[in-house]
Order: sequence, then C-alpha cells, then structure tokens
Amino acid sequence: MPETNPLASLLTAAEAVRHQLQVNAFDASAVGRLAEFIEAQRPTIKETDRQGVITALGCFLGQCLVETYGGTWAQGPDGTTGVGINQTAFFNPFYRVSEQLTKGLSQSVAAFFADVPQRLAAKPGRKSWM
Repeated sequence: MPETNPLASLLTAAEAVRHQLQVNAFDASAVGRLAEFIEAQRPTIKETDRQGVITALGCFLGQCLVETYGGTWAQGPDGTTGVGINQTAFFNPFYRVSEQLTKGLSQSVAAFFADVPQRLAAKPGRKSWM
C-alpha cells in the first residue's frame, strides 16, 4: 500500500477550496473571500460536518500563509500541523478557522491574516505592556 504524502493532502484540500471560493490565488483577497464564506456558512454547518469543514478551510488559510508570507507547512511543538514563518512564528490555520466558525467576525480569519506582518515584526519574548 503506498504511503500518503501529508503535504500533498494539504495542498489538494487547499486547491479544492480555492476552486470552490472561485479565487485565483492564495492571497489576502482570497482570505477576505474565505472570511465571507465562513460567515455565510456558519449557520448551516452541522456539528457532524464541522471538523471536515475546519480541516478543508484551514488547509486553504494555511496555504495563503505559505504563499503570501513565505511560510512552510510544519509540525508545531505540540504536534499540531500549521505554518512556520521565518523560523520564529508558528500559526495554526485550523484553530483560526474554528474560532471564526464559533465566534463570528470578532475572530475573522481576514483580520488575523492582515495582522501577521505585525506579529512577525514583534520581538519574541518581549511584552508590549512592560
């Protein structure tokens, strides 16, 4: 039995969502469309379908992080799959999708995505409130 390539699975899922959203690239504009899509679908997603939706949409968001911010798919320190950027930041796109599905636009994936440059610019270990 052939081994499944996890990266290929992530990319296949991301590409399927890109086609569904009818966007041409994995960029900020596409993430804006994703946020709109999540809001439109939130009331209709059944609990039994929720994890599959989070996985598919998270793959798309993750690929947008990879292509826009030069990230790479990686495994985080806690074993979760996500996107590492500049070897200093790790983002879990599945968590971000889940948060918007649960809490709405107050946890928008588009707002998160737009904030990534500020998160990357922040000096690790230094708190802004100190």
